[in-house]
Amino acid sequence: MSSHFPHRDPLPASHAGETIAALASAPGPAPRGIVRVSGAEALSILTSLFTPRREAAWPPRRASTFQGVLGLPSLHVPVPALAAVWPTHRSYTGEPLVEVHTVGSPPLLEALLDEIYRCGARPARPGEFTLRAFLSGRIDLTQAEGVLGVIEADGRAELETALGQLAGGLSHRLGPLRSDLMDLLADLEAGLDFVDEDIEFVSREDVGNRLAVAEIALRELLRQATDRMQTSGRRQVVLAGLPNAGKSTLFNALTGREAAIVSPVAGTTRDWLRAAVDWGGLAIELVDTAGWESSDGEVGLAAQSQRADRVRRADLVLWCRANGLTPREEDQNEAHRAELIAAGVPVLDVLTKIDLADGRRASPGDRPEVPVSATTSAGLVELIQAVQFRLASGRESAGEILGSTAARCRESLSAALAALERARIAATSQLGDELVALELRSVLDQLARILGVVYTDDILDRLFSRICIGK
Repeated sequence: MSSHFPHRDPLPASHAGETIAALASAPGPAPRGIVRVSGAEALSILTSLFTPRREAAWPPRRASTFQGVLGLPSLHVPVPALAAVWPTHRSYTGEPLVEVHTVGSPPLLEALLDEIYRCGARPARPGEFTLRAFLSGRIDLTQAEGVLGVIEADGRAELETALGQLAGGLSHRLGPLRSDLMDLLADLEAGLDFVDEDIEFVSREDVGNRLAVAEIALRELLRQATDRMQTSGRRQVVLAGLPNAGKSTLFNALTGREAAIVSPVAGTTRDWLRAAVDWGGLAIELVDTAGWESSDGEVGLAAQSQRADRVRRADLVLWCRANGLTPREEDQNEAHRAELIAAGVPVLDVLTKIDLADGRRASPGDRPEVPVSATTSAGLVELIQAVQFRLASGRESAGEILGSTAARCRESLSAALAALERARIAATSQLGDELVALELRSVLDQLARILGVVYTDDILDRLFSRICIGK
């Protein structure tokens, strides 16, 4: 059964009557530890344990910070602390909230939490602070997923995507779109009420234009969501080239382990291998593929199909050309490389096996290549730097959407787009405003599900139970 909570409404009674507390900083010794308390009794609990240095503004009536000391019955000396206080519903959780910052000593923090629980708070469940922020309307569901994305970020690009979504990047795109469609629906329904009086609240041309703009925006978001579902969140870098181009040897050298079988016999790699690497904060999935050749055998065809799929989804292809190719092999190399370029695949050219005795050969067309030797490690640092530069200057990520959000929203985006297309067709075919309005209601329902205006309990359970305690 779906639950409906309009934004900015107070928490349901079952939550509003409970005060929760938890450690909000990482467990273990540290210069600073943070305990977070949220709920109706948060300020009174703090008042019973904390004495500020300045008492004129105590207890505070607006967001404030105070230096002072903690008095805990289990300790014989006062403990220096800082209290951050949000006494109203304008806090992160939408209810009175306090944070106590003190020395990050595990026994001290445990004693502080024990005393807070003795004063009436209960231990917070995983993700419960963020859940309360969502239920009170302080954040929407996509921003809540941004919290989880920040916690689970695997590399700098993923972290930036999560921070952008947490800051409302996706909400700021969907919110105005939903608002405009709601206004459009209101205009259409007002016109239906006055259909006998020939009063037009919005022209057919305006309806068509606004639907077209919305369709373009949703189509782009659906593309981003689909892309995110096809990636692991790491940037995909694929090694490709002719058989025996040194791809597997280079793969082993770049990953630092003997993951791929290496042989001087061409065509040794029949399957694809992948390994996670982190180059200067850039999370990458490095993929080794079968050599670029034609094959009639069943196994060979399967290998080529897998290779084509990995190349199509790559953020960057390292096209490996072995030093010392024959003229016939050079022609084959150029032909297969041209296929990639024509398909719009981003390519970084790599000249492998530069340690061979016959020396380096200039690339056809005299294009720049990164020369490397996996055997001697020559050029590996330069290759990694070149990959970092290309990925940083190219497509930063699969868009503004986290993978977890894409998994939840893709079906709703697809349904919303289909309804929007039907609405536009109805509007341009003069089928009647009532049909346009019907499809618009379907669009708005799907957008409401994405933003969390309409949600189900199982969605909340899956999301917030994955967020750590104290968040």
